[in-house]
Amino acid sequence: MEALTSLIHGFGVLGDPMNIVYMFVGIFLGVLIGVLPGLGGANGVAILLPLTFSMSPVSAIIMLSSIYWGALFGGAITSVLFNIPGEPWSVATTFDGYPMAQQGRAGEALTAAFTGSFFGAFVATLLLTFLAPVIARFALNFGPAEFFAVYLLTFCSFVGMGKESPFKVISAMMLGFALAAVGLDTVTGQLRMTFGSAELLRGFDFLVAVIGLFGVGEILLTMEEGLAFKGRSAKINLRVVLHTWKELPRLWLTALRGSIVGCWMGITPGGATPASFMSYGLAKRFSRNGARFGKGEIEGVLAPETAAHAAGTSALLPMLTLGIPGSPTAAVLLGGLLIWGLQPGPLLFVEQKDFVWGLIASIYLGNIAGLIVVLTTVPLFASILRIPFSIIAPIILVVCAVGAYTVHNALLDISVMLIFGVLGYLFKKLGYPLAPLVLALVLGDMAESSFRQAMLLSRGSLSIFWANPLVAILVTLALAMLFWPLISFVTERFGRKRPQMVPGQ
Repeated sequence: MEALTSLIHGFGVLGDPMNIVYMFVGIFLGVLIGVLPGLGGANGVAILLPLTFSMSPVSAIIMLSSIYWGALFGGAITSVLFNIPGEPWSVATTFDGYPMAQQGRAGEALTAAFTGSFFGAFVATLLLTFLAPVIARFALNFGPAEFFAVYLLTFCSFVGMGKESPFKVISAMMLGFALAAVGLDTVTGQLRMTFGSAELLRGFDFLVAVIGLFGVGEILLTMEEGLAFKGRSAKINLRVVLHTWKELPRLWLTALRGSIVGCWMGITPGGATPASFMSYGLAKRFSRNGARFGKGEIEGVLAPETAAHAAGTSALLPMLTLGIPGSPTAAVLLGGLLIWGLQPGPLLFVEQKDFVWGLIASIYLGNIAGLIVVLTTVPLFASILRIPFSIIAPIILVVCAVGAYTVHNALLDISVMLIFGVLGYLFKKLGYPLAPLVLALVLGDMAESSFRQAMLLSRGSLSIFWANPLVAILVTLALAMLFWPLISFVTERFGRKRPQMVPGQ
């Protein structure tokens, strides 16, 4: 009941007309970002974050989160019409979405994708509404050791649950830790790895790094691939929408399953991309029409889109309650909160109730607004893709440069952005994941601070990480996640070598 009262208060905060305007502007920009393959949710939020510095934190987070919801919606448009995933999590949508478009059912596929996205986000927002206050109250008892254990569990989960090579994940994370350590040591006041440069006293700003890694890196890769847009046109009219909505209730179990998978992968550091593939695989496994998947089955569009949007929304739960982002975009939003002087964590629900509940209320309205926007503007966004990429790419690069310069009004940041852009390009070419690097860059300082505070409290004894059942469980889970790939490898290796019993012996 307390959560409902707080949510009503949040809608009151959202009643400011300018916040509604920011929400629609954010959704429109987000859909545009989701449609353009050279950008993405994390990129768009990172590039436009400096433009929100003059806003209040509530208005800024509403606009930035709306960009994220819009990007989640927009990625489906290119997947269905052009067979080009606008976002990584939209890859699974192409499997059945594009065949449906080729069969003249593009409107039906897009309606199913948008409706599934809305349903997944709604389920995840309900989870956020009722579970976040409970987790926040529980986390009020956390000390430095408990917070470090949570950070450690987050880092190790990327190693144990990621689909990339554990060595590549650890390498990317170590680079992120090294970059986060540059500058002034907040505990001792000493300089670290500045090499005599006054410009490095403030360290590497995570926002400049993210703009380079995601925005510039993606553009360089896309330009190398010589991307060209060829696809179907689509118009969504009321008759197609109503006909599709009439068919979708029979697939309620698929939507619910996708929402559960998405919420789980959003809260843990799985993310929207593995959630969409997992949901697609489960839908194919349990569907009566599983053999027709990949040939234009509407269930194959509904499942991944529902999971992706549920994962993207639920990733805010650990970010708001514990200060642990569940996705790269949540990591960028976390950095934005720190810039605005807000400390994510359990005290945020006590000290900044207007901010938290205004954000949660905006998610409800934002997804309704997003559904309306995408259903009415598909032809407009599809026509944007007919602009040559040779024109779009320079515009995106200029926007990236403006965003990087705005952070500190320093020309050096543009050079740093370009260096990180080349690094992001190399990471993608070599198959190294960017998310662990960004996570370590954002959380490295906080994890280090929590660890050193715990060491001061225990006078240098690591036994503090097993001092009570809670911290012991978290650290044990973290170590299990860290060594899980090795355990799986050894188990599989010895299981294969086990001799087969011969009958009669």
